[in-house]
Amino acid sequence: MTSAVKPGRKRDHSRDPEILDATLDVLAETGYDGMTLDQVAARAKAGKATLYRRWPSKAELVIDAVGCMKKEDLASLPDTGTLRGDLVAMIKPPTVVDAQRKLAIMSGVVSMLAKQPELGDALQAVMVEPRANANRFLLRRAIERGEIRPDCDVDFLALLAPSMTFYRTMILRKPVDRDFLISIIDEILLPAVRL
Repeated sequence: MTSAVKPGRKRDHSRDPEILDATLDVLAETGYDGMTLDQVAARAKAGKATLYRRWPSKAELVIDAVGCMKKEDLASLPDTGTLRGDLVAMIKPPTVVDAQRKLAIMSGVVSMLAKQPELGDALQAVMVEPRANANRFLLRRAIERGEIRPDCDVDFLALLAPSMTFYRTMILRKPVDRDFLISIIDEILLPAVRL
């Protein structure tokens, strides 16, 4: 005979955006090592139990928070008629404060990866893959238009800007600005794909 299991209280995900944003704020301020779920709960004005029910570990919470930072919707990508135009149209001018916050967040994530390398795939999926996927889409569309060589290594080229951005941000500790991104497009990417 099996006993009936009483359903628990339904999880309320309506506060998730606030909690994830608070996570990013605390991560930017303290780094991954200094961050605690208590700090995040206090910043989000949420109970610790709420966080632990939804995210069993600090690492899972950080991965979800970073994953919400930037998502490229392929349907909303620009279509200017040229690859260069599309790539330039994707460059959105962040404020100086946003750029500094993102740099601090990325620093915290790298320290997390050093301590938990098994999370590398998950971080790749949320940090690199969205932009690389958008770049793949734009490159394939340019191939279909006959604008660039059909034998381009789309997967390799799609990682070019995200990789250089990561290096500039994490190793050189410099913000990524519009001029830097346009130089990648004009001096590296477009010469590599020309007919």
